[in-house]
Amino acid sequence: MPKRLIAVAPRVAELLNYDKPSVSDDEVLIEVNYATPKHGTDLTDFRGGSPWETEAYNPTTKLFEKRPEGQSGVQFGSWNLGNMVVGHIVQTGKNVVDYHVGDRVCTYGGIAEYVVAKGISNHRLRKMKETDSWENAVCYDPMQYALGGVRDAHVRPGDEVMVFGLGAIGLLAVALSHRIGAKVIAVDPLQNRREVATQLGASLVLDPTSVDIGQYVKSVSSYGGCDAIIETSGSPYALQQALRGLAYGGTIAYVAFAKEFKGGLNFGREAHFNNPKIIFSRAANEPNYDYPRWDRKRIEEVSWSMLMSNAIDCKHILSPVISFNDSAEGYMKYVDQEPHLSIKLGIIIKEDHHVAYTR
Repeated sequence: MPKRLIAVAPRVAELLNYDKPSVSDDEVLIEVNYATPKHGTDLTDFRGGSPWETEAYNPTTKLFEKRPEGQSGVQFGSWNLGNMVVGHIVQTGKNVVDYHVGDRVCTYGGIAEYVVAKGISNHRLRKMKETDSWENAVCYDPMQYALGGVRDAHVRPGDEVMVFGLGAIGLLAVALSHRIGAKVIAVDPLQNRREVATQLGASLVLDPTSVDIGQYVKSVSSYGGCDAIIETSGSPYALQQALRGLAYGGTIAYVAFAKEFKGGLNFGREAHFNNPKIIFSRAANEPNYDYPRWDRKRIEEVSWSMLMSNAIDCKHILSPVISFNDSAEGYMKYVDQEPHLSIKLGIIIKEDHHVAYTR
């Protein structure tokens, strides 16, 4: 029987058997070669501390509201962990005409040997050439949030830009800002992440545990601080330092989906004096700030085009890459228990022998 990675309890993942999925008339069945999880919002759920567990966001009132008694938004025991998959279509429903058996594709899905996806009117079922980078493909989701953050921060050529938090989203924001022509400062306490940021175009990398970020940036900037700051870490310290290091009237794109701040953030200091614009950036929001010219679909189209044209190389963002058999222990170790050992976890479910392994 095939297996898939299941969150069986808070902070516990297991590879469990499941029946090979069947497809309806408008679906396709994908045999998965490579997969990745999310390291941010899903981790909060995995640890049992998400507001989604006891609350749901009501799009009408635009408030989080209590779920009915006994109802949970996190289904431990059946939740298939994972975010993006790359594989080949092995079966199509009778009404599917745009996809065929043998097509190589990328889409959203759990870490599993087989994934079912809609095969009609589904722009998120992305066709790939056999030579396309799977590492780039599985960065499709974080690329969208990085692109949204860069756009919401109004990064322009010649700007001085600082990126806090160098996970996948932060590193992609570094690469995008560099390509635009900005001077990029990348901030993270982990050396391995700072090294990748340098490879992706950061002109300066800083360890927030060894330097006063705001003070240092103000001292080296020719323009009184950074024009734009993209915050992806969710740390209250990072937001405080962003407020300190921002040039007067600059923009902070707050991309992180933060937990409750318990301390380390004080709006009664530099915030009022630097007159910041803080944009809470979320590429999935509809409508977003530039709607209708820009909607999520356009963000996705641009993200996918850049990834498949190799405008950005995500190979070093996927770290570590482990086998499917090790994915339960690997998820608990690299995503939950010791996240400092990883950037974005890659999982090889079934090696794709159509292309040379690129790592």
